[in-house]
Amino acid sequence: MKLAGKTAIVTGGGRDIGRAVAVKLASEGANVAVNYFASSAGAEETVAQVAALGRKAIAIQGDLNNPADVERLIAATVSKFGGIDVLVNNAGGLVARKTIAEMSLEHWREVMDLNLTSTFLMVKACLPHLTSGTIVNIASQAGRDGGGPGAIPYATSKGAVMTMTRGLAKELGPAIRVNALCPGMIDTDFHNIHTPDAARKGFEAAAPVKRQGVPEDAANLVLCLARDDSAFITGANIDINGGMLFS
Repeated sequence: MKLAGKTAIVTGGGRDIGRAVAVKLASEGANVAVNYFASSAGAEETVAQVAALGRKAIAIQGDLNNPADVERLIAATVSKFGGIDVLVNNAGGLVARKTIAEMSLEHWREVMDLNLTSTFLMVKACLPHLTSGTIVNIASQAGRDGGGPGAIPYATSKGAVMTMTRGLAKELGPAIRVNALCPGMIDTDFHNIHTPDAARKGFEAAAPVKRQGVPEDAANLVLCLARDDSAFITGANIDINGGMLFS
């Protein structure tokens, strides 16, 4: 129970990696505030799984590109649990695959805001309450290799999250450590929607581990970065991709 008495906020916590992270942190003793945008049923299921572990959780709806919703999320968390110790910026997405030639400015801004601006707003709003602790951002392998077809805004935004992670580590240390994950092919709705089955099977055949990742793989790494076991790690963007990309 290395997070006993701690409070974590997990954005996008209603499914997949977000849910796995919330439950994993709770398994180490943390109480959890679960943010969601649309999936209220999913967020409540996450809360139920946390409660089943004997920890407390709340689900809070909010658009993380809206500063008022961000402030409401922070206020509800502090009111319920008394503070913030761990922030996991997991909310994000690709929206749709579009080439630059066919892309509108509105699409570009939507994807950048979804992945990058939301992270900025969450970090800024948490800082008055996160006087010590950890921030874990969810970046992507796309931030290293440019992403798949039609994913330039997504890859660009995730690359920016990686750079932000390095800058925040310098600015917020030593009291706050900031790290990021760079997941590759993880079996989530993201890839169910945006990645053809043939590409996923090709990944499994080529990957040294011969499988796709699962949300629990990412959650295990988030837990490590959230605990004091990783006290000498900050500013790192850690690959978790089954050996498909080495950096």
